[in-house]
Amino acid sequence: IADKANINKAMLHYYYRNKELLFEAVFKQAFSLLAPQLNTILNDDSSVEDKIRHFTLNYTTFMMKHPYLPNFIIQELNRNENFILKLKQNTGFPNLEKFKAKVKDEINQGIIKPIDADQLFFNILALNIFPFLGKPLIKAFSDKDEKSYKEFVESRKTEVANFIINSIKCK
Repeated sequence: IADKANINKAMLHYYYRNKELLFEAVFKQAFSLLAPQLNTILNDDSSVEDKIRHFTLNYTTFMMKHPYLPNFIIQELNRNENFILKLKQNTGFPNLEKFKAKVKDEINQGIIKPIDADQLFFNILALNIFPFLGKPLIKAFSDKDEKSYKEFVESRKTEVANFIINSIKCK
């Protein structure tokens, strides 16, 4: 990290003291790039379908630019479960309440099938994050080289959204 930042290791240690403080700074920086986009999508007045499409597009685009982040974040959160609780107290942390209300509203209007909003959100998240967490598995099972893997991930920007929307839409 010190080499990448063009500083000496003593300076890095002076500012961050330990791995946890350094991780916290890196995580907050990365999170600050993604969280506002997610909050906008989750809290605007768009339809559930539009939220799914925008979330999938924005999340996948962001992760394609920062493919190391999902593994890094999951590994560190599993190591320090309390960090996410601390981070959740920040004002920029994504809030699901308007998303949940919109899901409930569209269920009541007969636009989408009855579904628990938390289940829907985490299905969306899981289908979007897995190609980054499971890259070696995807490449091995489907005999993809790096180029075809990237094309596969690019296609998921619409494939995942279509799959989820088709599974919840009332016919």
